[in-house]
Amino acid sequence: MPDALVFGVSDLTAALKEVLGAGFGAIRVQGEVGSFTHHRSGHWYFTLKDSGAVLNCVMFRGTNRFVDFEPRIGDALEVYGGLDVYGPYGRYNLVARSVRRAGRGDLHARFEALKRKLNAEGLFDVTRKRELPPLPKGIGIATSPSGAALQDMLRVLRDRFPGVPVYFAGCRVQGAGSENEIARALKCIVDDGRADVVLVGRGGGAYEDLWAFNEEALVRAIAACPVPVISAVGHESDVTLSDLVADVRAATPSHAAELVVPEREALLAFVNESRSRLATRMRATVAQRRLAVNALVLQDPIRRVNDARLRCDQLADQIAASTDRYIRELREHRLGRATGALDALSPLKVLDRGYAIVRTGDDIVRQSDKVTIGDRVNIRLSRGNIEAEIVGKSDV
Repeated sequence: MPDALVFGVSDLTAALKEVLGAGFGAIRVQGEVGSFTHHRSGHWYFTLKDSGAVLNCVMFRGTNRFVDFEPRIGDALEVYGGLDVYGPYGRYNLVARSVRRAGRGDLHARFEALKRKLNAEGLFDVTRKRELPPLPKGIGIATSPSGAALQDMLRVLRDRFPGVPVYFAGCRVQGAGSENEIARALKCIVDDGRADVVLVGRGGGAYEDLWAFNEEALVRAIAACPVPVISAVGHESDVTLSDLVADVRAATPSHAAELVVPEREALLAFVNESRSRLATRMRATVAQRRLAVNALVLQDPIRRVNDARLRCDQLADQIAASTDRYIRELREHRLGRATGALDALSPLKVLDRGYAIVRTGDDIVRQSDKVTIGDRVNIRLSRGNIEAEIVGKSDV
């Protein structure tokens, strides 16, 4: 074989960069946004994908400031730019010079359609959510055996509450058919019967990497699980249909492990404090009961009868005194009312108001025709009497 030309890595990268730039020039690429990062530098880093491939793209701050929208995962874009090779990582990128919308992507449309369907069936209802066991007897984990998510969960479980059994069922968490593997792993844990809570999830990734957790088969398997399920898929910003149907959604796999078990030291401190309070209450209760027992003194039955008789006499005296007082007050009250009534009817009270009683002999003069001019009459006033002579009269 003829000797092949030997390149240095940097030389080869530079040659590829020149070939790509010269061979393609400015191009337009259409695809769905699979991931998107607005870097603190102001640059945009995102991927375009279709059913067969993923393309890394970058749009620098000086260029994206002229774009009137910020792409989102699931958007379908048409990107205009040129291909470039980034030497430090040995990968090619599409350096975008302009972007424009091309409608929503297929994956996003599928996501929204299935979400509406399952929501209409009530699979996302809050009333379906079950509480996690306070301290599980066993924890099931369904995830990839080679992923960092498994090690993160095991580490947190070991640090927070060592000794709780963990039952692991390995499965692929991305790629075609992975949703069925995750569902089978979940069923394997349930059929074993030793776990009363299950953690299902994986670490972060691009939108398409997490797609298995949006597949209907897995979502329905989680909904049908007879024990509570914690979904921990990707990072806090990633939301899948598995998150929506699970009993609890965790922001990350590590967070899921924190939710499923309490901190052992904090729980022991709570138990010790509760035991101390209970012992203190018990000692106080026993002391009170002891004092009550010591206060009980057996009495002579005759003495108790005599005490009862004395008490009866006291009560009889109190009743008699109360009766006498009531009768006296009633008598005084009635006598006072009768005296007042008589006093109001007394002729003297009438005289006090300026009236007088006129008599001729023993008769009271009530009309002027009972006397004649020259008769002598006696006039009774409120105080004293007057003798008078009739000198005139009127019949009116």
